[in-house]
Order: sequence, then structure tokens, then C-alpha cells
Amino acid sequence: MRDLLDEALAGVAARPTRLILTTLGTVLGVAALVGTVGLGQTAAGQITQRFDLAAATRVVVQPEEKGGQEGEAATQLPWDAPTRIERLNGVEAAGTVSSLQIGDDLVQNVTGLTGGAGKALQVMAGSAGLWDAVRAVLTTGRFFDDGHDQRADKVVVLGKHAAERLGINRVDSQPAVFIGDEPYTVIGILDSVTGRADLNDAVIMPNGAARQAYDLEAPDAVEIRTAVGAAQLIAEQAPIAIEPNNPSTLNVDAPPKQGAVRKGVESDLNALFLLLGAVALLVGGLGIANVTLLSVLERISEIGLRRALGAARRHIAVQFLVESVIVGFLGGLLGTAVGVILTVSVSWIRDWTPILDNRLAFGSPLLGAFIGLVAGTYPAWKASAIQPITALRGT
Repeated sequence: MRDLLDEALAGVAARPTRLILTTLGTVLGVAALVGTVGLGQTAAGQITQRFDLAAATRVVVQPEEKGGQEGEAATQLPWDAPTRIERLNGVEAAGTVSSLQIGDDLVQNVTGLTGGAGKALQVMAGSAGLWDAVRAVLTTGRFFDDGHDQRADKVVVLGKHAAERLGINRVDSQPAVFIGDEPYTVIGILDSVTGRADLNDAVIMPNGAARQAYDLEAPDAVEIRTAVGAAQLIAEQAPIAIEPNNPSTLNVDAPPKQGAVRKGVESDLNALFLLLGAVALLVGGLGIANVTLLSVLERISEIGLRRALGAARRHIAVQFLVESVIVGFLGGLLGTAVGVILTVSVSWIRDWTPILDNRLAFGSPLLGAFIGLVAGTYPAWKASAIQPITALRGT
């Protein structure tokens, strides 16, 4: 065994340039495998960590629609539904939201009355708690509050896209818009909301104004923002808090469990990156096989001399197999180091937390050795089949 290892190491080290080039294929293959899987696991963890917080904490409750002739809802949400919801432990904010049926009424800026055309914009109503529930951010102005709601003040907050269409970008001069023939004072313009993208395209008024102007009977839905990790529990408790006598008449839209999302992301990313790494390893294995076979052709005289001196076929085959395994192991070791450095470097640049399976890090050098073993099998068999007399005569 010692002589075998000495001969194999001598054969590998005899041509350092070729060793580097041969090892490079395995280095790239293993580095690609470790790096891609490591980055895949890190990205999956980062995606889960940065999982849309609003989506993970957003719960929506609305009446269940019945399939009757008139298509009426099984129940109506009470106006104090947000107050009932906020009593639950884990609820951070709650508010109602409704889409108003305004018929053929158009929305237009006061400055456009002399000749500008009205805009067919969505008009919605909400409670004062809606803004906090959907994490609304203002570009300018303020939100309407409970006082506006109770007094049925004719005020509106414009979504950012609705404001652009109406040509309104500031509220310090108290601009007004007309919805049909009724004027409403614009007190704020939204910059962004989370979970309710339709608010960006809408004109939103308080529930009190909507009840007075459009006979709004009940809210369409309750938007709830929960503490992190409480969404599933709130989804179970909210219907009971709103409608204790018949909670089954309410539909609840809750986010999936993050554990399932994490597993799905990791599974998809790992499958993709494992495929890419496998392709790179295949290329590295073919490189080892080609170079080992070339080495056999160049060392025919050496093989013939050793056979003439008494070396058996198995000795020749095992020597070339060991050389291939050494090359594969070195490539796997260096490739693992490169892959780990790549994963840590990208994570550091992106301010991520690097995640890498220890089994992959410690098993990759052995994987490189296995690839070398497989890649060197045919060249080793080819070398062992060379007859001494043929080799010496050719020399």
C-alpha cells in the first residue's frame, strides 16, 4: 500500500501543470456545487426572513357570499367590528374597507370644471383604523380620523395613482374633488400601502360620509394587522369575535405558515442549484477522465517496464485509480474551500446570514474523490490491459 501511494503521488506530482489543469475542472465543479447550494440555502433563509411582513401578518375577514337568487351575503359585518377585533391579544390594528357603488358618477378636480373631463375612479370607504392596518404611508397631508367619520365630513384621501390622474400633488391649499356633483376636500395623498394595492387607485372617504352619501349599509371587509406569528391564531378567533352566534358565515383570508413557505423556497432553489452543480461536476469528471487517459497513453513505456518487472494488471489499474482519486480529492477540497468562501463573501456583501449544510461542506471532498474514482475507472482498465511486450516494442 505504501509503495502504491508513493507511485501514485509521484505520478500525480510529476506533471504539476497538468495536475493544476486537471484539478481545476473538479475545483470548479465542486465549488459550483457548494457555492450554488450554499447560496441557495442562504437565499431561501433570507427570503423567508424577509418574507413580506405585511402579508405574514395580514388577516382579512369578510362575509361569505351565498348562492341565492339575490346573491346576498350570509351576514353583514357590524360597524364596530374593528373594536371587537382589537380586543384579541395579538392584534395590532384593524379597520374596515368597502367599495362604493357610485353609478355613472365621475371624479374630477375642481380646476378641471371649466373644460376638463372627469375620471372613472374607484371610490372606497374606510374607518380610521384602516390606515394603520394596511401600513399606509402619506406623501403629503393627513389621514381622516374618527372625528371625520362620526361627523360624516366630506373629506377624502387620494391614492397616489388617483392623485396623478387628477393632477393633485399637494393639499396645503385644501384642494377639492367632485364625485358626481358633490365636492370633497382632499386632506391627504397616499404614498404606499401594503396588502391593498387597490387603494392606490382609489378615492377613499370616511365610513360616515359613505353612509350618508351612498347609503352604505355595512363594511365589505375588515383588514387586520397582527403581531408576527399571531396571524393563524387571529384567523381562528376573529370570526367568533365578530359573529359569535354564527362564525361560519364569515370568510377569513390568512397567510400560510412560514415554515411551509421556507421549505417550498428551499426545495425549489436547491433543486435548481443542485442541477447546475451536477452539470459542473460532470464536466470536471470528464476532464479527469480525459487527462488520465492521455496520461496512460504517454506512460505506455513506464507501464510496459513495470509489467516486465513483475507488476500485475491489478497493480497498474489500482495505481491509476489512486491517481484519479487523489486528483479528485484535491479538486473537491479546493472546490469546497472556494464554495464556502463564495457563500460567505456574497452573504457579507449582501448583509445576509450565511447558511450552509455541514454535510455538504465536509462531504464535498469525498464527492470529488468519488468522481475521480469513477472518471479514472476506464483509463485504469485501459492501462492494465497493455501487454508488456507490446509496450516495450512500441517504445
